[in-house]
Amino acid sequence: MGSTRYDIDARFDRARKAGYGSKSAGEIFTQNAERRAHESMNPKGISFRESRDSSVHPNSVPIILGLDVTGSMGHIPHELIKEGLPKLMGGIIQGGVPDPALLFLGIGDHECDAFPLQVGQFESGDEELDMWLTRTYIESGGGGNAGESYLLAWYFAAFHTRTDAFEKRNQKGILFTVGDEPCLKTLPASAIREIMGAGQYTYTHFELLEEAKKRYEVYHINVLHSDQAMRADSGWKELLGQNCLSIADHRDIPNVIKGVICDRFKNETFRPTEGGLDHIQMF
Repeated sequence: MGSTRYDIDARFDRARKAGYGSKSAGEIFTQNAERRAHESMNPKGISFRESRDSSVHPNSVPIILGLDVTGSMGHIPHELIKEGLPKLMGGIIQGGVPDPALLFLGIGDHECDAFPLQVGQFESGDEELDMWLTRTYIESGGGGNAGESYLLAWYFAAFHTRTDAFEKRNQKGILFTVGDEPCLKTLPASAIREIMGAGQYTYTHFELLEEAKKRYEVYHINVLHSDQAMRADSGWKELLGQNCLSIADHRDIPNVIKGVICDRFKNETFRPTEGGLDHIQMF
């Protein structure tokens, strides 16, 4: 995946024709009418999602974006498809990171929801990214328990992704979760088997965070639009320190992500692979 480019002009033209700016979430996210996850985003049986280099993107930068799709956060994917996603991808590329490969995850609640994890593919092209985002089922679930399953993003990143960035260049990817609740503390083996089709071990959120951090820089964007999010903030800061990014306005999500990625790479020199493009060494 990731062998196409992000074309801002083409994306704006396609979005205009598709009516992204005027259509409701229900009209765009058609899985909502079916009340189930798209089969292509069902994680059961997935071995790996891969971010690989290509002639178009010889120095791929893997980015995972785990979106909370429970009731209080279900509007975020709609905002992203309307205007946030081109701001995000355009900002990253214009900020000096030419080869981003973005993977969407839909995150719910493994204790309450029917589809607590949905998984796209690592992509770089505008059409492909729109496709995976709009395939996401906004289940709008969650429950009155102690949080949501952000730890599923850490589990999937740790055990079910492979990247050339890490394997060839010892370069970590970047993983973001976005939400407004605490992280659930335990992922039982029974839940893993139900979601993934196989699983022998129960993990704590601390264990999964440490596993994910071996190959990814891990961040959480806490959207402070409710009392619950305010109460969760101290726990996230204790867990992630400065990698907990608290924002008051969800519309800031693209700029926050762009800033983290561009700051991360501004002092690094990409080492082009054989046959790499002349524009890679930019810093």
